[in-house]
Amino acid sequence: MISEKNTLIGHLVESSGSECVAQLISEEEGFVPHVTIGEEDIRIGMIGSYLMVRQAGTYVLVIVESMWQEVGVDGELMRMLRLNPLGQISAKGGFQRGVAHFPTPGAEVHIVTASTLEVLFSQYAAAKFKVGQLSASESVDVFIDPDAFFGRHAAILGQSGSGKSWTVTSFIQSTLKTMPNAHIIILDLHGEYGSKDWDPDTKPPFPEHQVNCIKASDLEIPYWLLTYEELIELLIDLDDPNASVQIAFLRGALLELKREANTHLNLGHITVDSPIYFSLEDLLKRFKYANETTADFGKSKTALTGKFDQLLVKLQSRLNDTRYDFLLKPQKRNSSESLPGLMRDFVGLGSKPAKVTVLDISSVPFDVHPTVTSQIGRLAFEFNYWNPQCREFPLFVVAEEAHAYIPRDHVGGHQGTRRSFERIAKAGRKYAVGLCVVSQRPNELSETVLAQCSSWVCLRISNPDDQEYVRALVPDSARGILEALTSLAQGVPIGGELDYLDDGTISAALNARKEI
Repeated sequence: MISEKNTLIGHLVESSGSECVAQLISEEEGFVPHVTIGEEDIRIGMIGSYLMVRQAGTYVLVIVESMWQEVGVDGELMRMLRLNPLGQISAKGGFQRGVAHFPTPGAEVHIVTASTLEVLFSQYAAAKFKVGQLSASESVDVFIDPDAFFGRHAAILGQSGSGKSWTVTSFIQSTLKTMPNAHIIILDLHGEYGSKDWDPDTKPPFPEHQVNCIKASDLEIPYWLLTYEELIELLIDLDDPNASVQIAFLRGALLELKREANTHLNLGHITVDSPIYFSLEDLLKRFKYANETTADFGKSKTALTGKFDQLLVKLQSRLNDTRYDFLLKPQKRNSSESLPGLMRDFVGLGSKPAKVTVLDISSVPFDVHPTVTSQIGRLAFEFNYWNPQCREFPLFVVAEEAHAYIPRDHVGGHQGTRRSFERIAKAGRKYAVGLCVVSQRPNELSETVLAQCSSWVCLRISNPDDQEYVRALVPDSARGILEALTSLAQGVPIGGELDYLDDGTISAALNARKEI
């Protein structure tokens, strides 16, 4: 009979480097579907529960991946378990990821009690970065290493309503308690993390003294910070037959205007990508003049006459639309000298110091989302790129709805955004710039960005294409665990790291399958 002193429930019958198969003891040998040990009620073979495989002084922690029944040759009912090895338990009770000595058929399979799990999963308890409880044993708190999570890029994936925003909020709340030097920038597309001043009925998710919620219109992300390529995307329709002429003219005009407007700074070498002020009004005048210029006292057209008609209509319409004022008509950021103030506000060092900066772009016109998000990504990277104390000032960028502006394919109007965030993904860690992409459509996300994400949290995903895309990100040993993606409860994740299965978050709720 299974008891606190005798926790044996079965034996291994098959073992490989990625999984094990066990046969549970028979009813004659004392099998029961559930057992009470102390105050804990344990369901034998529950999906997502933990077991321990013992053999010759080796203790391997495994997680139940699936359970089924077979009928033996003698008609005996056999209960089978497929187990996924997570790591080894030392003689002193410590847990080490990975398995050095794999058990062989015949090894004993034992129940793991909540008290044992609590000891095993207390490795990072001192950091106090708590992310939840094990759903298989709700009395066991799950802690993760905050330095490891934020020191690597991360992905939080799940369909709409699965709990992504709640997960992001929970992680950041823990960050504020445990990592005083962290500076988090949230790219908020839907105004979900905004101040209660904007929505009196909504309680702010973070302490007011630690967060600075800024609308794009208040921050002002001025046009003159855009790169040459981003200005092309903003001003020029590439389908216009005169696009090549417009691009060439824009380059020359930009160089001249930037030099003229910044002679007092003695900057020396200036390029079309230099983040310095120029007058958009003067640029518009140059386009108009070139477009209307004729020769021979108006009798003949020049090479540029009429070539900018479509560009002028597009630019003038945006200048007349007040929604674009934060970008095209900045009131505060109207000189090169205003750039330091913008950067201070951006990273939480401005007039209102904050650990979390929420950039609300929900009111930004959809067609300039790529332009604005590209700017935000580039500003975050370049702030620490040029900061000699970047290691003492880590930045962490949370990109909500990342699939909308960091697409998998080269979609028109998103090249600059892809480039900004892919640069963070590739080189951000060298300059203490971390990235967390949050998406309901991982299949539409940039492969380059996702490939650089070492930590991941997966909530419920029903779309088959998205499921397959996620499975391709993890080791073969974890593929079976991901079968639970379609039936996870709201706010219940599967998580881990690409080089190993995390001992806490990897199975936080595999038993949370919907009851049928």
